[in-house]
Amino acid sequence: MKISPKAENILNEINNKTKLGDLRNIAKEIKKDHSLAMELWHSGRVLPRLLSILIMDNKTLSQDVIDELDKDIQNHSFDERNQLIDWLMANQLTKNKKTLALIESWENSPSSLQRRIFWYYQGRLRWMGQPPPENTEYLLSVIEDKIAQERPEVQWAMNFTAGWIGIYDKQYRDRCIELGERTSLYKGEMVSKGCTPNYLPEFIEIESKKRKL
Repeated sequence: MKISPKAENILNEINNKTKLGDLRNIAKEIKKDHSLAMELWHSGRVLPRLLSILIMDNKTLSQDVIDELDKDIQNHSFDERNQLIDWLMANQLTKNKKTLALIESWENSPSSLQRRIFWYYQGRLRWMGQPPPENTEYLLSVIEDKIAQERPEVQWAMNFTAGWIGIYDKQYRDRCIELGERTSLYKGEMVSKGCTPNYLPEFIEIESKKRKL
């Protein structure tokens, strides 16, 4: 596919030394440019696709368009897939009421990436300290029932949500800790210095103490 000189210049500028902060700086200069975003997206490379997400017009993001982006993301490695879909959520899907409504509909999506976003968003609502929606009991019951059978990318987001429920909703704390003990997900996982382990008993204890909860 023939691309514009502007897209070609940007693609030539991005290499394996480019950092996420560099992409944000480029995006600030461009602002919103959906046609350019699609040119960058079709490069197939992860860094141009991350930049593409930053300059997309979220008004164009219908379910059909998201499904196409999802299909493209499946061609990446596991870590890149998660990075791209999480970046899309944080920078576009949570910025528009229409796409927020789509997120809320993805609990049972056939796409594991869209299921990941459903759960990651539920966790983020609590992590950001907002009053939680009145679906905590339901969510925790579903997590307890399904997390062991879910795909790894979805398990992480379910675990994330259970962690923040256990931190901010003391009535559910013991259940969330028991969930981690039962599944043993992320137990013994090595994490970088300063990072909190994902293993629920440790995660809840450390983050609760930080917040004096």
